[in-house]
Amino acid sequence: MRRNPRDRFEKVEVFVVIFMGCVQGKSCSGCCRGWTSGTTSSAGSPGSGRGASAAAAASATSDAGPLGKHVLTGSTVGSAVVPSRGLLLQYSSLSERGHYPDTPDRENQDAFCIKTNFQGNPNLHFFGVFDGHGQFGAQCAIFVRDKLVDLLSADPQLADDPVKAYSSAFVSVNSLLHESEIDDSLSGTTAITVLVSGDSLFVANVGDSRAVAAVYNGFCLVAEDLSHDQTPFRKDEYERVKLCGARVLSVDQVEGIKDPGIQSWGDEEDDEGDPPRLWVQNAMYPGTAFTRSVGDSTAESIGVIAAPEVMQVKITPTHQFFIIASDGVFEFLSSQTVVDMVARFKDPRDACATVSAESYKMWLAHESRTDDITVLVVQIKFLSNPPSVASSETTEMIMKTSVYSEKARAERYISYGTEVHDVAVERSSACVAPSPVQPMSSEA
Repeated sequence: MRRNPRDRFEKVEVFVVIFMGCVQGKSCSGCCRGWTSGTTSSAGSPGSGRGASAAAAASATSDAGPLGKHVLTGSTVGSAVVPSRGLLLQYSSLSERGHYPDTPDRENQDAFCIKTNFQGNPNLHFFGVFDGHGQFGAQCAIFVRDKLVDLLSADPQLADDPVKAYSSAFVSVNSLLHESEIDDSLSGTTAITVLVSGDSLFVANVGDSRAVAAVYNGFCLVAEDLSHDQTPFRKDEYERVKLCGARVLSVDQVEGIKDPGIQSWGDEEDDEGDPPRLWVQNAMYPGTAFTRSVGDSTAESIGVIAAPEVMQVKITPTHQFFIIASDGVFEFLSSQTVVDMVARFKDPRDACATVSAESYKMWLAHESRTDDITVLVVQIKFLSNPPSVASSETTEMIMKTSVYSEKARAERYISYGTEVHDVAVERSSACVAPSPVQPMSSEA
């Protein structure tokens, strides 16, 4: 179990004053603005407190749809059909500003995006979470979200070569941020995005937010990471930034409390709140705990890059849902734990609310503050009678009828003995029983 690292954050804030920026903690965050477009369209707004921010962020999906607004969070359920593959995506989102006792007016720096029928293509749907950090992290997150969507939307090769389109877009948006009026010398954002293209997921990751899929393996629902956190804990990332001139040290090592010559920090589950960070030679900045981000121009000189790692995963009938979340969720919760929680609920609004509440609870159990917390849950359903085209009326009707039982279709698929995994991923041995679900209701 981690020890309370609050004193480390206080020391880190001293560096902020000295170097006119912030040492990026794994959760140095502050304005969550989300927006969606496609089947729903509205602009989000920042909240002024935990409950207020939840409702405000949820206003990003203003069209209530057939399930109405969630009674506690005000969030709604959106949906999108993938007609070429007979899929229905049913999703919800929730974002909450962190609890910062010393800076109660601090912004939520998370931003998110849900854009269905991307490029006007009913088989393309885009989901993303952007976790800003530093003094201007909120502006960075919103800038990157908007520009990334613009660049991808304008790329005629996106549907044919998503990997190339993603790589080009991230490099371009990084340059645009550097050239903008936003001071990104010690500010930036991480980004985790999922493009649903037909029956494939293309997951682009820059930083340490995370995407996770829930997949049946036999009769166990297991978490399969769709991204891998880019931090100095990874040997390949550690070696890459070292070659670029970075010093990799924890705060204790920088301060001389621990031996800086010991270049081993265990793993992210055992870092005791003092993870390895990146520093320039002979100075105590920028102190990033991630090795990739968009922005952070100072950190670029020591190897922090905006190039995404892109993973492609084929959607099979064993796939139940996927989750996209900022590291405020995964700081104290494992991928499997989050999957287990989401699997308990038929309604993705309830799933988002539970993940957010548990994340908030775990933060306060270990620290006196919390990070900003953003989570998107996207359920995958196979249609018995897929439509040839997708319309709002068709989607609403489908949400109420003609959906296979997720457990039944998984069992049927597994019985055929078909290989379902396209990528090598680590799996948890933990299992959950097929989720006991309650009927969906049109009432809030």
